[in-house]
Amino acid sequence: MSKRYLVTSGLPYSNGRLHVGHIAGAYLPADIFVRYQRARGHEVCFVCGSDDNGVSIEIKALSEGRTPQEVSSHYHDSQRRSFEGLRIAFDVYGGTHQPGFVERHERMSQAFFLKIYEQGYFTKRSVKQLYDPRAERFLPDSYVRGTCHHPDCGSPRAKGDQCEQCGRLIDPLLLINPVSEITGERAVVRETTHWYLRLADFEKRLAEWLESKRDSWRSHVLNFALGQIKQGLPERAMTRDIAWGIPVPLEDPEARGKVLFVWFDAPIGYVSFTAALCARRDGDENGWKRWWCDPDSEIVHFIGEDNTVFHTLIWPAMLMAEATISLPSAVVANNFVNYRDPASGEIRKISKSTTPEQSPVWVEEYVRKGLDPDALRYYLTAIAPESARSAFDPQDFVARNNNELVAALGNFVNRTLAFVDRYFERRVPDPAAAGAAESELRARGVAALERVGAHIEGHRYRAAQDELMAFARDCNLYFGQREPWRTRKDALPQCAATLHACIHAVRVLAVLCAPFMPGAAQRLLHQLGVTDDLRWALPEPLPAGHALGEPQILFAKLEPGCMGDVA
Repeated sequence: MSKRYLVTSGLPYSNGRLHVGHIAGAYLPADIFVRYQRARGHEVCFVCGSDDNGVSIEIKALSEGRTPQEVSSHYHDSQRRSFEGLRIAFDVYGGTHQPGFVERHERMSQAFFLKIYEQGYFTKRSVKQLYDPRAERFLPDSYVRGTCHHPDCGSPRAKGDQCEQCGRLIDPLLLINPVSEITGERAVVRETTHWYLRLADFEKRLAEWLESKRDSWRSHVLNFALGQIKQGLPERAMTRDIAWGIPVPLEDPEARGKVLFVWFDAPIGYVSFTAALCARRDGDENGWKRWWCDPDSEIVHFIGEDNTVFHTLIWPAMLMAEATISLPSAVVANNFVNYRDPASGEIRKISKSTTPEQSPVWVEEYVRKGLDPDALRYYLTAIAPESARSAFDPQDFVARNNNELVAALGNFVNRTLAFVDRYFERRVPDPAAAGAAESELRARGVAALERVGAHIEGHRYRAAQDELMAFARDCNLYFGQREPWRTRKDALPQCAATLHACIHAVRVLAVLCAPFMPGAAQRLLHQLGVTDDLRWALPEPLPAGHALGEPQILFAKLEPGCMGDVA
């Protein structure tokens, strides 16, 4: 029975380039999931776009001597090209302050705010807030650093909204020795007025909703969110004292000059971008409601670990307050990917602000250098940080490409198709002599499809790809055991049946590869001389005599220094 999925990836701030940590966290697993569900015949809408509002864009613009619009548009385009280069295929890639999206996004965000305001879930309050006396401006939480106030943490690099070390919410006024990220000055306390969302009003409902996901969500995501509720959820200001953003839609004089908190309007971007897609594709922006308000539509958010608190607590609370948009069916959160220096072995955090001499793997540079997108997709899935942080190791990347993609998967395909090209005139041999061994290989293909699919459904992408490679190794083992180079001379019908089974296995591998390495899947189809849509099912064997395409190397071997200035 066909299902409907609305899939989102966390909106990247348009203030820098994308690195491999971003891709492994929120974008590649989502793309794999989307491709798999489409292969199963389900209806999917895949939504993403740049997060263009807020102080991070404003500060970047100040540092570069450009306008916030110039900065956000520049990095929006850069990020979009990086996604396209890795074949991460969104149905819509919007931008909260980009032409074609900003007007609709502002309108829908303000309507969302007013709906919650009218429901009475905001508290207007004159409050003390940290202020940078040199910059003469109030400091948004994310632009304050200090020592974490949680006694069991004490990290000296906590941010004013969330501690990067322990992951818990921060009260910026409780930060020890707070410092402005803008000027480096010691932050002082001044009074201002803001509108706060009373998260405590939703604690019981949030806890019940989260508990209902025990059998399907990753345990570390649930335990973290439920632990936050147990500690008590603080009120969170949903307005800010900055110039770049969506104006607060209230007549109140004290709302003048204030904008919506970037983390209030950013997740609404998922909805407004869907509306933009429906308007462009179907001529009706209200088509977004079919995806977001229909209980038959499953909403799945893919995020990095730093966005867990927003997607499991704040955004769901906003949705509960708004009361018409469905809560997410799943929040798939991945941990961070670090970087292992090949010279020293040192593992360090990857960041957009990393200095050139500590450069991570920039996706833009990888794509520009012409390296295979499938190789990077494969490696990032192989080290996917699904339950713990992992590390990108350039040497390991090269080794796994050469020892796994080239030596196992690529080797089986090449030896099969090259053999048929040489001895069977590039045509599918007759399977008349097939026996138990051929039936067993076919059964292994069926099992691989079932196991890979089950792992993807459970958001276990590493395990899913491992099953793909296990089948490739089984295929190589079968080829070796059946010895077609020998049977070609003394048992030609058996040799033909062996090669027929191998060609069918290559076709199964094309289906299995499609979610993970879509380029490789298409190359396999081309070599098989077919134009299948790669449905997630055991394909029918190609008939004897079918003309194959020209054999080609599926994956190129990489040299140790190939990463060059990419990493």
